[in-house]
Amino acid sequence: MPEANSPEPYEPWPAPTAAGGVHLSVRLPGSKSMTARALVLSALGDTAGTVTRPLRARDTVLMAAGLAAMGTGVDTTATRQWQVRPAPLRGPAHVDVGLAGTIMRFLPAVAGLADGPVTFAGDPAAHARPLGPLLDGLRSLGLRIDAAPGGGLPITVSGRGRIAGGEVTVDASKSSQFVSGLLLAAPRFDRGILVRHVGPPLPSAPHVRMTVRMLRAAGATVDDVAAHTWRVEPGDLHGRDWPIEPDLSGALPFFAAALVTGGTVTLRDLPVESAQPVAQLIGLIERLGGQATAGPDGLTVRGTGTIHGIDADLRDVSELTPVLAALAALADAPSRLTGVAHIRGHETDRIAALAAELGGLGAEVTELPDGLQIDPKPLHGGPFRTYDDHRMAHAAAVLGLAVPGITLTDVACTSKTLPEFPALWSTMAADAGAGEARR
Repeated sequence: MPEANSPEPYEPWPAPTAAGGVHLSVRLPGSKSMTARALVLSALGDTAGTVTRPLRARDTVLMAAGLAAMGTGVDTTATRQWQVRPAPLRGPAHVDVGLAGTIMRFLPAVAGLADGPVTFAGDPAAHARPLGPLLDGLRSLGLRIDAAPGGGLPITVSGRGRIAGGEVTVDASKSSQFVSGLLLAAPRFDRGILVRHVGPPLPSAPHVRMTVRMLRAAGATVDDVAAHTWRVEPGDLHGRDWPIEPDLSGALPFFAAALVTGGTVTLRDLPVESAQPVAQLIGLIERLGGQATAGPDGLTVRGTGTIHGIDADLRDVSELTPVLAALAALADAPSRLTGVAHIRGHETDRIAALAAELGGLGAEVTELPDGLQIDPKPLHGGPFRTYDDHRMAHAAAVLGLAVPGITLTDVACTSKTLPEFPALWSTMAADAGAGEARR
């Protein structure tokens, strides 16, 4: 795998076409969202902790490196289990966020607990990602933070070893990570925190629920009974082992492959009581024309090769939008995907990028203020720009299963969350129609 802070350039990648139904049984690497939260909570714990079956990818390696730069002992040499040893946080330190929203939004509060300045910078596209509401919230708690003229990266957090805590009002309509970034370090604040979200509806609410669930598992007292309000009491976070679930968002392209080709894909070892939005995903798959079954062995998706158009509000599961848009372009009726205005501020403006690339292959796509209207038309091959965005690459790969001649401008961006993606996808497509599940 290329170094986390300097991904190597790759040649354009021809998306493989499937000759029949794909049949795959796989345990994917761990959830990026869970791995990131587990690393932060372990670094702030009162005793050593471990992260079992973590995701090893660019985002999580850079998260570990950022915590290590501030003094945390993080050993990521083992494949199955990473060791985290809390230590007094200190500066000066530098954090490379890459293109990861989790790092740029989870670690500034941690940096406020460090003794000394901590600087944050990243890829050029990261400097355009929204950050201002989080920084304003931290400033209201007394932190000194210097930011670029636009209010985002690069930033310098002047840590003083403690944060008083208190009440924060934040508009998190552009990213639920603003809320999680305030909550994760809050038990270490002198007075804890009370966070109120104001403004348009909160996107990706299941990710905030994941944050609350993991805080409680680490020993924190969290009250989230009132709508759009979270109170975290001051107290110790306990070191523990964090078993990481396989990544549900990363599994969607493979589930989509089952829908497109009339195949079967099983994501092994996904717990029945998952912290991820399994029910929402199952509902979407069934509306698209597939069958999804969750059980002790994981989540299994079966497709028929026919995809139905849908009208869906994706606010809670916006990470799924690019692959769902690809499926919509292959559907038997128009689709309307809404509730995702905030994904214009993700790795790229995903709404504009999807409209451009799907349209370039022959689909009729209309940008909406908060999503896309997609009218299926006969598709043809051609280049598909990925914009250094792993989810765009996943969308292109799904289209390629059914449309010969699609070429991704870059598949290396999938190293952000699944470095194994190109090899795993190519093997799955090559074996399509063989009728034998891979182990």
